Amino acid sequence: MIVTLASLRTRWVTLTGSFVALTLGVALLATMGLALASTLDAPTQRPERLAGAPVVVRGPDELRVGDKHRPLTNYRGVPAGVATRLAAAVPTVADRSFAVRDGFTGHPWSVARFGGYRLTAGRAPAAPGEVVVSGEPALLGSEMQDRRVVGTVELAGYERALFFTDTEAARLSPRIDNLVVDADPGPVRTLIGAAPGIQVLTGDERRRADPDPDRDAEALMTVNALLGTAGGITTFVSVFVVASTFAFAVAQRRRELGLLRTAGATPGQVRRMVLAEAAVVGVLASAAGCALGARGAPLLARLLVDERLAPPWFVIGAHRWPFHVAFWTGLLVALAGAVTAAVRAGRVGPLEALREAAVDTGSMPPGRRIAGALVLATGLGLLVWRVIVEPAEALHRKTYTTQPMLLIIAVALLSPMVVRPLVRAVRLPGVTGLLARENAAAGIRRTATIAAPVLITVALTGSLLGATATITTAKADELRERTRADVIVEQPDAATVAKARAVPGATVMTSAQTAVYVLQEGVALVGFPASAVDAGALASVRRLPVVAGSLAELDDSSIVVTDEWAQHTVGSRINVWLGDGTPKTLRIAAVLAAGTGSDGAYLTPANAPGLAPDRLEMTVPEPSLVAGLGLTREQWLAEQAPRTGRQTRVGFLVVLGIALLYTAIALANTLVMATTGRVPEFAALRLAGATRGQVLRLVTVEALRVVGVGAVLGAAVTLLNLAGIWAALGRLSVWSPMVVPWQPLAGAAGACAVIAMTAALATAVRRAR
Repeated sequence: MIVTLASLRTRWVTLTGSFVALTLGVALLATMGLALASTLDAPTQRPERLAGAPVVVRGPDELRVGDKHRPLTNYRGVPAGVATRLAAAVPTVADRSFAVRDGFTGHPWSVARFGGYRLTAGRAPAAPGEVVVSGEPALLGSEMQDRRVVGTVELAGYERALFFTDTEAARLSPRIDNLVVDADPGPVRTLIGAAPGIQVLTGDERRRADPDPDRDAEALMTVNALLGTAGGITTFVSVFVVASTFAFAVAQRRRELGLLRTAGATPGQVRRMVLAEAAVVGVLASAAGCALGARGAPLLARLLVDERLAPPWFVIGAHRWPFHVAFWTGLLVALAGAVTAAVRAGRVGPLEALREAAVDTGSMPPGRRIAGALVLATGLGLLVWRVIVEPAEALHRKTYTTQPMLLIIAVALLSPMVVRPLVRAVRLPGVTGLLARENAAAGIRRTATIAAPVLITVALTGSLLGATATITTAKADELRERTRADVIVEQPDAATVAKARAVPGATVMTSAQTAVYVLQEGVALVGFPASAVDAGALASVRRLPVVAGSLAELDDSSIVVTDEWAQHTVGSRINVWLGDGTPKTLRIAAVLAAGTGSDGAYLTPANAPGLAPDRLEMTVPEPSLVAGLGLTREQWLAEQAPRTGRQTRVGFLVVLGIALLYTAIALANTLVMATTGRVPEFAALRLAGATRGQVLRLVTVEALRVVGVGAVLGAAVTLLNLAGIWAALGRLSVWSPMVVPWQPLAGAAGACAVIAMTAALATAVRRAR
């Protein structure tokens, strides 16, 4: 222990990078752990739109098959018989919600008071052509949805409301979504009797009548996924950096360890000394990281709320277990990172004390070769398996986020085999270029250690951003390929549909989004998105990838499915539940390639009763015949172009920020250690006639060359990952170009180059005198 403490005292500079990396890693783990823990005890979402209602009666909104249940896509509303029976006995108000163009939601005026809506200007609607809108009083008197605005109410955070008279709302949407009852819940349940699935909601349960009753839960799930991914990347990168740093530190100390062996130290004693150093650094860094994490968690919560990734009420609770997890994880990371270095340290022989050359002449250890080959085989095997067996899995975020890690580890382990050829592949003119090339080639271990953090930053940047860009481009190309309509109208009303059908020579198709549910293998109740379409016009307005059967066979007794369904044999009959929970047996008329998953099943409107069309698509012989009716194909495609989700972008920025931070620490620490150990080399160069400026140029060129090696290896990992995604898309019948984010890749490599040059020059300026 005395030797360990003395070693730490004299080598504190070389351990500073490991200490900072571990401190930040533990701080991030503690911060994210506290945030994750705070999502597990979140308060129940409070009711909003009908918060002032005494009792809310709601129809069945879940499909239950045995002990399995799923929310229904097409809510059926309160049965007419139940509504009539209650209205005859107690005071009731029928609540209706329906989509209106331009993002508004329509309601009858009589329910406005239950959501806290109050007139800020004007009056209530009294005639069919009058509406009250949630917005500024300046809207009073304007025209909206072909109706006159006679009143305004304040904006609510959960919807943009448009209130009609009760009579007109009932005409526009006959379904009763909820029934507000002014009575005690007991008598209401008695009046309902044995009607199956009818809900009597009171208290916080009234949130089930809100437009998005699980909004907060879904937001917290997003937070969980974001923090889980960032935490996993943090752990991975910190182990990677610490292991690399400790291994290089031991390599730099070969003569020192050889002296210890000459003095009588056994291999076990040397290993224990290295592990003890890591333990001391781990304990101190983990304690500092926990203290830093306690301050960082509230800042993270505020950032999540400001970025609208978490609900406004989200705060960090009082939890202790995240600190334990972060502390012990940090200590284990330090020890795990030092294990390989400790094993190598025990192999140092007494004769190393006499060694003068710093050239790495030995071959790569067999254990490292085997480990690298196994990890590479695993990574490539999983990539190929996904392409062949589960291509859709390759498009999931959890897959393309974790897939690069195996390949990064494999390339890092095997990098000493390719460092020398890569370094010597580029020949720069002059003595400086020659010396930089030979120095980097001679110090393979040093070069590989410096290149490792560059590899991880460039590979993560290219793989994550390239994966999302490739998938987004594929979805956009798929949408363009499958859309044949000349004009598209979103949320068409009956008058628009009639006008479109009256155009001479036009082929018109209306569609409504629904779902079908299947009990797969008697175990999982799976819901698939579906569209209820006019079967006769489907092939004319959409170009679908039919792999079996024919779209012409679609009728009221059949269904079109994708090949991701467990049962997808044309002509076979399949038991499904429709979007409103109705069980039905349908014949498979055709099978489509699943593609990126944007298409689902296709039904006829008879299998989606009560649904109003939410889209109209039409082909016309002359576009001028329908000018102004809707969007042209190009306008609609531009508006509907798939984009990377905001949560995904923020998550990747967090991950890449962590990677770049660790890269800065690792590069600076390793280059400081490496440059400090080269003082005799600099002295020899000065004695040979080199000027101080030439020595500094040599250090700069060598640092840039090594960063270039890491960038090339990172780009290779990126291309391999993106090739896997591109091949998986091809297997899904989506042939779209592979998108390589060259600009972010160059930016990441450039940032690494700046960090490397700064660290190398800052040390060399002092040491090259």
